[in-house]
Amino acid sequence: MSNIESLLNGFAGALTLTNLMFGLIGTILGTLVGVLPGIGPALAIALLLPITYTVSPASALIMFAAIYYGAMYGGSTTSILLNTPGESGSVMTALEGHQMAKRGRAGAALATAAIGSFVAGTIATLILAFAAPSLAGWAIAVTAADYFALMLVAFTTVGTLLGRSMLRGLASLGVGLTLGLVGSDLQSGAVRLTFGNLHAIDGIETVTVIVSLFAIGEALYIAGRAKNTGWSIIPMKGKALMTREDWKRSWRPWLRGTAIGFPLGVIPAGGSEIPTFLSYATEKKLSKNKDEFGKGAIEGVAGPEAANNANAAGALVPLLALGLPTSATAAVVLVAFQSYNIQPGPLLFVTNADIVWTLIASLFIGNTLLLLLNLPFVRVWVRLLKIPRPYLFSGITCFALMGAYVANNAIFDLWIALGVGIIGFAFRRFGVPITPLIIGLILGPMAELQMRRSLQISSGDVSALYGTTLSKVLYLILIMVVIAPLIWNFKKKFANKK
Repeated sequence: MSNIESLLNGFAGALTLTNLMFGLIGTILGTLVGVLPGIGPALAIALLLPITYTVSPASALIMFAAIYYGAMYGGSTTSILLNTPGESGSVMTALEGHQMAKRGRAGAALATAAIGSFVAGTIATLILAFAAPSLAGWAIAVTAADYFALMLVAFTTVGTLLGRSMLRGLASLGVGLTLGLVGSDLQSGAVRLTFGNLHAIDGIETVTVIVSLFAIGEALYIAGRAKNTGWSIIPMKGKALMTREDWKRSWRPWLRGTAIGFPLGVIPAGGSEIPTFLSYATEKKLSKNKDEFGKGAIEGVAGPEAANNANAAGALVPLLALGLPTSATAAVVLVAFQSYNIQPGPLLFVTNADIVWTLIASLFIGNTLLLLLNLPFVRVWVRLLKIPRPYLFSGITCFALMGAYVANNAIFDLWIALGVGIIGFAFRRFGVPITPLIIGLILGPMAELQMRRSLQISSGDVSALYGTTLSKVLYLILIMVVIAPLIWNFKKKFANKK
């Protein structure tokens, strides 16, 4: 069966009343968590994981994917009207979008963000529909040693490219890898890092860690800094519409943003921060209106927003085809798959073809729903920002602790949640990225498993870990990722001395 036929069958599955309902719920929730600062798609999906155990895998995954996309849309609203990004991918949007709002052009900024997200999301999802199966077909021949090398590259790139420094990123990764080791070894049964606590033998719940990092950590951080109960919102004048001139200046940045965001989502580059920054820099360089940048250039909104959404679709390619998450939200989606005993990877398009194609088709539908939800009802979403922050974050903390306890009905999980929440607060306070921790937590045990498989096949020969052509290429990339920033920093320091 061709990819086009499979996609059409996916649309047949996605257009059922039940799946459409879950897709609509996901788009609403996604926009909601994107609009409210401090709440990201990773937290929303993690909190909803226990709720979806009673529904079909296809419906649950459709809702999670809709939340993922919806948060990309919603994040632009607070960036433009509040100068506070709802999620990390909207940071660059705030630079020009907020200035446009100050000039009374909030409607045009919101419109180009929404339409750009739709265009980029649609194009990127179309590429996803053809790229993921092809990559999965190639990945069937990938050995355990290759997978181990690929995960090491993911660890290193995510750890070194995120955060204020390489050291902070690698420290976060180390914490995640350590947490992933807690409990009994899956192969030997040896108990590790439990310190005699019987509750820790089964390991630390991934969902508990993720929810605590984002919910409790963010709540503590906000509580420690906030001095008021609300946000200062720039009022929106008129409707979310674009002029002919706005369209003329936006369509090229939309396409360029898509071209930048999608490939950087496929490779483990650490999320949407890098592609949105590159898109902004590109538009600033190519624009005929360079003097407007910093004062409200529409290109500075159009490009990064397109890159943000294209990046989200790109991250699904390695997730579906290789089982390799390249962002925090993709890592949580991986956990969602695993909760239904579905392992993303090369065989996903064979063993669960109906589910994965229904999921991909739902992304097209979700994109359309998001456009319809964002443009006409933007004033409704803005009113949500009137919720006092103490009420908002106390409610989130309550749900997070309830979710931690319900997982195993154990007080031990509550202590873990509080401890991880304090870690999340410390990370936010000192500028340590959270994504490497999550990637290390989820991929660490998988990397260990692949390494052991490779050594067992080779009867303990360590050279098997780098014996294939692909593994050698990956290790070369790994060396370059580590060395390149060091050389760059050395040249920068040397130039400053001169």
